[in-house]
Amino acid sequence: MSEKKKADLKSIQQQLDTDHREPRSLPPVHLWTPEFSGDLDMQITRDGRWIHEGGEIKRAAMVKLFSSILWREGERYFLVTPIEKVGIQVEDVPFFFTALEVHDGEAGQELVFTSSTDDVVIASAGHPLRIEIDPDTNEPSPYLMVRYGMEGRLNRNVFYQLADLAEERDGVFGVESCGQWFRIG
Repeated sequence: MSEKKKADLKSIQQQLDTDHREPRSLPPVHLWTPEFSGDLDMQITRDGRWIHEGGEIKRAAMVKLFSSILWREGERYFLVTPIEKVGIQVEDVPFFFTALEVHDGEAGQELVFTSSTDDVVIASAGHPLRIEIDPDTNEPSPYLMVRYGMEGRLNRNVFYQLADLAEERDGVFGVESCGQWFRIG
């Protein structure tokens, strides 16, 4: 491979890496109030897969686009545009967090989560972490607030990372992010 092609590939990779760290711009769905247009045969599975008419949507760009126009009203979820609002099914919660990074911020440690749809959320007072325990299996399910009352579930590996960061305070295991304490055990 020529040196010029290697340099071009390196430049493209740097742009992609930079773009990934930039906060993504979201459409103003909170300002759109179209009439309900009906339900769409689409669902988001518990593990973050998007299914349309029985088949998984494999194009990451399409899933990312759909997640950017997601809206919640009560217990229902919708894809919203300025002229259309269609209902979809969500098995648990619509977002699925697959990565965790720890940063030093102004208020101390920051837990930075990235979802399968490239949403980057820092656990904070506005984006709290919570753990729900299944009463039958006693298994924990960790959740993080994303936006518009919608949460994301942390995958098992991310939860294990979080557990490794946990410390005990007054007999309670938890983690700190942005000056907030979140119980995780």
